[in-house]
Amino acid sequence: MAKMPDLRAGRGAPSNARPQRFNLPAREADGDWLDARDAIDDAPPPLRTTVTIEHPKTIITRNGSPDIGFDRSINAYRGCEHGCIYCFARPTHAFHDLSPGLDFESRLFAKPDAPALLRAELGKRGYRPAPIAMGTNTDPYQPIEERWEITRRLIEVLLAARHPFTITTKSDRVTRDLDLLVPAAELGLVAVAVSVTSLDPAIARTLEPRAPHPEKRVRAIAALARAGVPAYASLAPVVPAITDYEMETIVARVAEAGAKGAFFLPVRLPHEVAPLFREWLEAHFPDRAGKVMAIIHSLRGGRDNDPDFFSRMRGQGPWADLLQTRFAAACRKHGLANERFRLRTDLFVPPEKEADQLRLL
Repeated sequence: MAKMPDLRAGRGAPSNARPQRFNLPAREADGDWLDARDAIDDAPPPLRTTVTIEHPKTIITRNGSPDIGFDRSINAYRGCEHGCIYCFARPTHAFHDLSPGLDFESRLFAKPDAPALLRAELGKRGYRPAPIAMGTNTDPYQPIEERWEITRRLIEVLLAARHPFTITTKSDRVTRDLDLLVPAAELGLVAVAVSVTSLDPAIARTLEPRAPHPEKRVRAIAALARAGVPAYASLAPVVPAITDYEMETIVARVAEAGAKGAFFLPVRLPHEVAPLFREWLEAHFPDRAGKVMAIIHSLRGGRDNDPDFFSRMRGQGPWADLLQTRFAAACRKHGLANERFRLRTDLFVPPEKEADQLRLL
């Protein structure tokens, strides 16, 4: 195994290589200095998380992808401290001349203006409501949400406007906002998907090093369900030869917790995610690295990644068929639905502009 001088406990990416897609020079570590540092100081120091304030002009992102069940989304943050090695959002850090590796999980961006921007956009003449997805790129309940509370304030705006929204998260922190989610659920405005990729703490600790313990996520599903908030389980991604053996067990556990439904996606490795994932395999699963990549290539038409619509979400070939068959059988056994979220759009009330007079009624 090649030496990985940036490999740090509690972080997902084994390196911090600079993206090559934009003709940027590679970041090359000084080998002599690294050798001396290891001899004197042993392991690299802990990597500190930093947060930069970002001031976007708009906050709703639109997409026209035919294989995605929503056409708009909001991301309160860029980067994600959970550090999931497979995260398909990692390459977006390249647009900031930052690494999709360790930079993505340690050099974060927060958008405190997001609630005000959302309120303004929902109040525009001609706006037509449709479910807004939160958690599509980075987790809306990652650790920095504890301090910034941007996600909570976005939910306040959506609830006041009676606007439908969905949340996807790996964090039990979502239950902090039950006081907002329960009334939204009573109006048919919200659905929450909690990601449970593995129940094995050892695997989760390397796969998603700063995400909450799997049992906390299962308990979050239970808490949401008890409160009447539609809760779903996301087995995304399933990593062949690493987590796929747990599919049936996870489905059973989340069904017992009260999940209404579940869905899964095979692992995707776009752009810089593929070399990072290979490094991660060599660092944590060298005994099966070749097998894992061979199965991924089988799922992805002989490539690290399949970017084509529809097939990118389900994979192709015998391995894709096997995973789908197993998952469908487990869901049938435990009574879990595999359907898109159904939320109301007819209750929407456009927010008033700041300068508008208060309504009498």
